[in-house]
Amino acid sequence: MSDGTRPADAPPGPGRHAVVVGGGLAGITAALALADAGVRVTLLEGRPRLGGLAFSFRRGDLTVDNGQHVYLRCCTAYRWFLDRIDGSALAPLQDRLDVPVVDVTRPEGRRLGRLRRDPLPVPLHLGRSLATYPHLSLAERARVGRAALALQGLDLADPALDTQDFGSWLAAHGQSARAVRVLWDLVGVATLNAVAGDASLALAAMVFKTGLLSDPGAADIGWARVPLGELHDRLARKALDSAGVRTETRTRVTSLSLHGNGRWSVQVPGETLHADAVVLAVPQREAHDLLPQGALDAPERLLEIGTAPILNVHVVYDRKVLDAPFLAALGTPVQWVFDRTDAAGLLDGGRRAGQYLALSQSAARDEIDAPVAVLRERYLPELRRLLPAARGAEVTDFFVTRERTATFAPAPGVGRLRPGARTKAPGLYLAGSWTSTGWPATMESAVRSGVSAAEAALGALGRSCDRLPDFFGEAA
Repeated sequence: MSDGTRPADAPPGPGRHAVVVGGGLAGITAALALADAGVRVTLLEGRPRLGGLAFSFRRGDLTVDNGQHVYLRCCTAYRWFLDRIDGSALAPLQDRLDVPVVDVTRPEGRRLGRLRRDPLPVPLHLGRSLATYPHLSLAERARVGRAALALQGLDLADPALDTQDFGSWLAAHGQSARAVRVLWDLVGVATLNAVAGDASLALAAMVFKTGLLSDPGAADIGWARVPLGELHDRLARKALDSAGVRTETRTRVTSLSLHGNGRWSVQVPGETLHADAVVLAVPQREAHDLLPQGALDAPERLLEIGTAPILNVHVVYDRKVLDAPFLAALGTPVQWVFDRTDAAGLLDGGRRAGQYLALSQSAARDEIDAPVAVLRERYLPELRRLLPAARGAEVTDFFVTRERTATFAPAPGVGRLRPGARTKAPGLYLAGSWTSTGWPATMESAVRSGVSAAEAALGALGRSCDRLPDFFGEAA
């Protein structure tokens, strides 16, 4: 570690000490919340950077995000996180939900529809958009409205919802296969990382009730106008440093042990750290391997939480081919397309040098291991169908990024597998988007889990939770 080693029997230093294992959004959040309450915190991350699975890297002159990440206005935890690291201005929200949706299956050519809201109360805020949505028939639009009202009436606290799949529920409520494909999955695949038939009704209901049926502005979309590393690494490190957190990257924890005096030993190569509390903010399989015996009643359940991949296709053109900041696509393997030109620094002499598009392909189990050449042959023709200006443009770069375990799989029954923040081992807490936050695996879920772990730890350490953000408990 960067500041050398310390013998295992060295004194712990003044004040209460917490070690946070994992430097993704959950770990960063837990570390900040603990430090803000006056706890001495050490944050350990095995990678050379912070940010978990929402990070950036360099490719030639470009700064590339590993994948496109967005959030919604209803994501109050992630919005707090952005405020806490002074990053809100770099990831602004839309003034009002507006999503262009292009269908390329029509014989007459491309057909553009929009999902947008009006300044009206729920559910009228989406009434005009649904009534004019050209990708559904008039009868299908009416049935969508009735299903939305039925969805609004579901009790998210009902455990039975987690045993059902969303696709069967939609079919039972009159939704055609086309309606599922062009509307419900358009939203659900991007937020849940699963098609409706593979998704827990509990998680799907949470997404649609909170995002579309809770507040008129809840689904307004925000995204980073800078590389994610600027937010989740550089600004996060700055905030951690200002809070007095000792942050160590390239430092992988090898074991945890609890001593008879109630203190923890955290072993890393060349050093043993002693702590009054430990927050494990790592993926579920890594958490399983580090958990001491007896920490959970059924630790094997962590291994039963499946994972789901996301494929990201990156295409650089020699000219501008997309006028909108993003669009959603129908009738093509392409799901969502984002313009990342300015964020990636695609400039020549201070001016745009072409256009860089990022395609976000969720629930990509069938494509995640496909060779780049195969993906190029598949997606470039689809982009020419979708974007007429691309037909005469030259592709100057094409590459892919793959997150094979991007999220936990939101399958029916996953709710019973997701543990809460507290364990049976005194002073040991869990955080991560896969823990029991009530949300699918999103940046919002990760931040909420970090706050939940910090709250539990502060209670055990006898510290005040007054400085925890006031979103805690909302829509969870």
